[in-house]
Amino acid sequence: MAIEFYKDFDPAYGEVIEVSPLVRRLVAKNPNPFTYTGTGVYMVGRGDVAVIDPGPSMDDHMDGIEAMLEPGERITHILVTHTHTDHTAGVPKLKARTGAPTFGFGPHGPVPDEHPLDGLSFDEYFTEEESAEFTKAWEDTPDELKREGPDTDFVPDEAVVDGDVIIGDGWTVDVVHTPGHTSNHVCFGLREESTLFTGDHVMGWATSVISPPDGDLFDYMNSLRKLLDRTDERFIPTHGPVITSPHTHVQAFLDHRQGRENQIVDTLSSLGSDEQIAIKDLVPSMYADVDKRLWRAAANSVYAHLLGLERQGRVEQQEDGWVLVDPSAASSSQRDV
Repeated sequence: MAIEFYKDFDPAYGEVIEVSPLVRRLVAKNPNPFTYTGTGVYMVGRGDVAVIDPGPSMDDHMDGIEAMLEPGERITHILVTHTHTDHTAGVPKLKARTGAPTFGFGPHGPVPDEHPLDGLSFDEYFTEEESAEFTKAWEDTPDELKREGPDTDFVPDEAVVDGDVIIGDGWTVDVVHTPGHTSNHVCFGLREESTLFTGDHVMGWATSVISPPDGDLFDYMNSLRKLLDRTDERFIPTHGPVITSPHTHVQAFLDHRQGRENQIVDTLSSLGSDEQIAIKDLVPSMYADVDKRLWRAAANSVYAHLLGLERQGRVEQQEDGWVLVDPSAASSSQRDV
């Protein structure tokens, strides 16, 4: 099943958008190839409210969040789906301004000093014009937005686990642990409106990056299946528009990951007996229709697939790349763990 992406979205920077009777949205002006139009900050409730994923730390953005409040309202909860800085960099400032406690699954998982993909480069695939364009875009990016990755400083005031319930002023949120994109990723289900805030687990505009070692493909697939058992009428990701056909979208994501695995296996199957292929040579063919600035992130997902296949004994990493060992074993997308 092909994914029907949801890309018709106006961020309306600086405006508070009434998404539903209990939900308001403000989009941070931090667009890039990884955040789409920027981080969508959601305010839940009326009166005493919760903020989901405060976003970047820019002072004007923090001012915008406070300006979302109606007279007499206050922020009493800060909910965090996961610890990537485009979601959490603004947490300390918002907490200092409001005194609201933070709720999240826990701190980010360990970040190794060295990563197997360190040094991976796709420069040989960029034209001179693309290299110049990418370099200028980076130079024009505000300093506070240049590091969007693991936030290893965040520790929630209130640690939550799967099945916990957070009760506010006229709103009730269920915690759904959905590891995969990160090990501490959670979604928040708003009971009163049958809505699930999906963070980066399920988005409408793009698929999620799985970045080992904290990201895990098996966890991600099982977390997707978990959502098929729920009755949510819509998903609200942190980036991009509302997803109005959630179960269809999730199934398409599952099928998409199976397709990516098949691409890898088919490519390895086509190699000669003494040939190997490196990740840097898999990505350009697998993601030929994707913005090249995202290839480094895509490499992490390819790596996650290869690790999953390796765990099943289907592939093996050798000195210069990967080779197929056992094409007959069960696929990672069909295995429950």
